[in-house]
Amino acid sequence: MEQKNLSFSYLEYNSMEELPPADRELLVHAKNTVDSAYAPYSHYKVGAAVRMGNGKIITGSNQENMAFPSGLCAERVALFAAAAANPGIAVEAIAITSKSLQFPVEKPVTPCGSCRQAIIEYEMLSHEKIRIILMGETGKVLIIEGMEALLPLSFKEDGLKK
Repeated sequence: MEQKNLSFSYLEYNSMEELPPADRELLVHAKNTVDSAYAPYSHYKVGAAVRMGNGKIITGSNQENMAFPSGLCAERVALFAAAAANPGIAVEAIAITSKSLQFPVEKPVTPCGSCRQAIIEYEMLSHEKIRIILMGETGKVLIIEGMEALLPLSFKEDGLKK
């Protein structure tokens, strides 16, 4: 037996004002989308903004449903809308932010497992890493180059080849 370790690097900014202009712009779009979330059950609103290779920015917010598995996270709403409106265009970056109606969100929000799998699928499709920009309501911003860092040992399409 041999023990192995996984690790990854990320950038941490103290606030969104420190971000490069393109990242700050994308995060502003995500923040502006948070209030369009439909979150009557969790009261936890998430906004996401996707920048495409053609420069277009597509936004999405979480959409809950009383039949809980029927809802959809902001990240997938934005990604699916972006891919449908821009077929064949790579996703360059995604910014994700949140706020709660019950408590301040002071730590960067991270994608759930299903969203991580969806993001890595778009990376596989374009053969390019997606820049992931994460923030809570306030505070620090994390930037991660590629979903492999957040989803190591991920399921890839070669697992479906016969």
